[in-house]
Amino acid sequence: MGIAPSVEGPGILPSPAGALIVPALEGETARPLLSVVVPTFNEIENLCEFLTAVRSTLDAALPGDYEVIVVDDDSPDRTWAAAARMTTGFPQLRVVRRCQERGLARAVIRGWQVARGSVLGTINADFQHPPEMLARMIERMADSDLVVATRHGDGGSLGDWGFKRRVTSWGASLIGRVLLPEVFARISDPLSGCFFIRREAIQGIELKPLGYKSLMEVVIRGNVRRIRECGYEMRKRSRGKSKVHALHPVQYVRHVFRLRAESRRQRR
Repeated sequence: MGIAPSVEGPGILPSPAGALIVPALEGETARPLLSVVVPTFNEIENLCEFLTAVRSTLDAALPGDYEVIVVDDDSPDRTWAAAARMTTGFPQLRVVRRCQERGLARAVIRGWQVARGSVLGTINADFQHPPEMLARMIERMADSDLVVATRHGDGGSLGDWGFKRRVTSWGASLIGRVLLPEVFARISDPLSGCFFIRREAIQGIELKPLGYKSLMEVVIRGNVRRIRECGYEMRKRSRGKSKVHALHPVQYVRHVFRLRAESRRQRR
């Protein structure tokens, strides 16, 4: 794992480069149990309130035994700088500024590459995933390799999503159910952007995500046996702009076909 050149400052870590491989932990040094990666791009309107809510939840659920890693894609609004300023009063917060690549799924894995926890997680900074849900997810990791925040099971829902977005989500799920039934049969919401996974389930394996979905990637390529879910009500973004763009559906379909080929290869 190399280090990409970047413009850095106080409190900002260099971004890993090279293959997307999460390393095993080395040595017996005391480490946090949980590392939660927050991928960001132009999230300065949400960042402070969101990280404050995450900190409040994790301080109560896992005091002194977690870290939060913001991985920012060199945001023009300087989200990375705002996050770095917060590290002064938030010792569990670390910041990575990526300048050489893009892609939400890749950002999550880059964060996991610098993470120190034995449980790795991710949550978006737009409040569509309620931060307080993290406490329930921690409890369910006790007997699991993977815990998924779901909109489609365990009492979860799409909340006040509009008709167009519901149809788009249904279409993406239909494609997945047809082409990747081995994933969609195990998880009610394989498109979720919030989940926890044990490091040992994916360490040493090269991950190759496309676009903005990483959960299907780790389920197909990783060694995931025990899965639990944690239902939540999806919220609308109230501030900032959605990062979904025209290429995401194309990347999603390409990613599904790539994972289908990998799944068939594993079964041979």
